[in-house]
Amino acid sequence: MDALQAILTRRSIRQYQPDRPIAPETVEMLLRAAMAAPSARNLRPWEYLVVEDRQVLDSLSRVHPHGRMLAQAPLAIVLCADPGRQPLEGYWLQDLSAATQNLLLAAHALGLGAVWLGVQPRPEREAALREVLGVPDPIRIGMVVAIGHPAESKEPVDRYDPHRVHRERW
Repeated sequence: MDALQAILTRRSIRQYQPDRPIAPETVEMLLRAAMAAPSARNLRPWEYLVVEDRQVLDSLSRVHPHGRMLAQAPLAIVLCADPGRQPLEGYWLQDLSAATQNLLLAAHALGLGAVWLGVQPRPEREAALREVLGVPDPIRIGMVVAIGHPAESKEPVDRYDPHRVHRERW
């Protein structure tokens, strides 16, 4: 699958085939794709927490208000940042967002399904995840990506809207 096809056909997948783990080399490829993302001043403040333990995934599914699918996902990658490595105020979240998009596209290109679960800007979500995962201060939690072998398929959606395109000036 080429890059443009991956971008135009990727969908959020929330149902996964039970008992099909993700191979370690595939997890590494997903992380490599995420870490290939651009970051402000190339400071790469990210830290990745790979979660494959069923009890931890089940706990995450209970504390994230939209994380039900984590109860059947074989893998979650929690994208975190060390703000001390990104002194430009607010840019760590942008850096993690770029990494998340790479991760989602890589999962799709590898035949996996994935969905982005937002954590920021909700302090209560970050606190709940921090408690379950033991994430230390000052590390920030940006988002969670649930990943698995898809148990659903969705047709691509063309979201192009020419009315939202402005040229030269508003």
